[in-house]
Amino acid sequence: MTTFGQLLRKTERRFAVGGIGDARIEADLVWMTTLEVSRAELYARMADAPSDAEAQSAEELIQRRLRHEPTAYLLGHREFYNIDLLVGVGALIPRPDTEALVEEALRIAAGLPAPLIIADVGCGTGAIGLAIAANLPSVHVYATDLYPAALDLARRNTDRLGLAERVDVLEGDLLAPLPGPVDMITTNLPYVESGEIPTLDPEVRLYEPREALDGGDDGLDLIRRFLVDVPRYLKPSGVLLMEMDPRQIARASAFAADVVPGASIRIVQDLTRRDRVLVLEMSA
Repeated sequence: MTTFGQLLRKTERRFAVGGIGDARIEADLVWMTTLEVSRAELYARMADAPSDAEAQSAEELIQRRLRHEPTAYLLGHREFYNIDLLVGVGALIPRPDTEALVEEALRIAAGLPAPLIIADVGCGTGAIGLAIAANLPSVHVYATDLYPAALDLARRNTDRLGLAERVDVLEGDLLAPLPGPVDMITTNLPYVESGEIPTLDPEVRLYEPREALDGGDDGLDLIRRFLVDVPRYLKPSGVLLMEMDPRQIARASAFAADVVPGASIRIVQDLTRRDRVLVLEMSA
């Protein structure tokens, strides 16, 4: 009889040989997902043996992970700013770096008169807009995206979080779907330079959607097009928050100053103290 303890150690070794980092944690996650149990419950069953169906299900997940499919896609969900989001192929996996944008958006929104209308542009899974809506009962969010897989995930996350009355998921290019000017725009647009795509980790390069990553030759193609339209979609005292690669923020800030003259521009750092979020505040 092969026990869970033996299989867990074997899975860890396979992951280590296959170049999967944090092999023990990843092994735990595969078996926790297979059995739909917590880590404590898994460890309590170390002397037990899996059924044939459980062993087969685990092996399928192990093979997918050995092909470097992201763990979040295997699990089917990811926690982000204290909300649990469905994730899947076709939308960028929410990352901790983006929580700096949410934190700053909530801080700014707390000082603005309610109710607020917020646009989350290029929403993907809906992470940014849904995190804001979950923490601010007085806001209404328009979440926009161009791609069907992302729109499906955003709508499903909106429904399962009980936010459908305050979050509208709209299909279209960047700001175009918005019915009118808004109080705040948040966005995490593609900013990876095209030439850097082949150097990304295989989990990102092979599985996450290129359209959510590739920002063109200098990483700013979509960002420049977006910034040109921002003044038409922000109210006179509106605020834009945009996540960026720290290496690009200076260039993006200069471009924003040119196309939105008179606006106040500042930079917010993430938890690792890297420049991460460009904040543009319109002059009333």
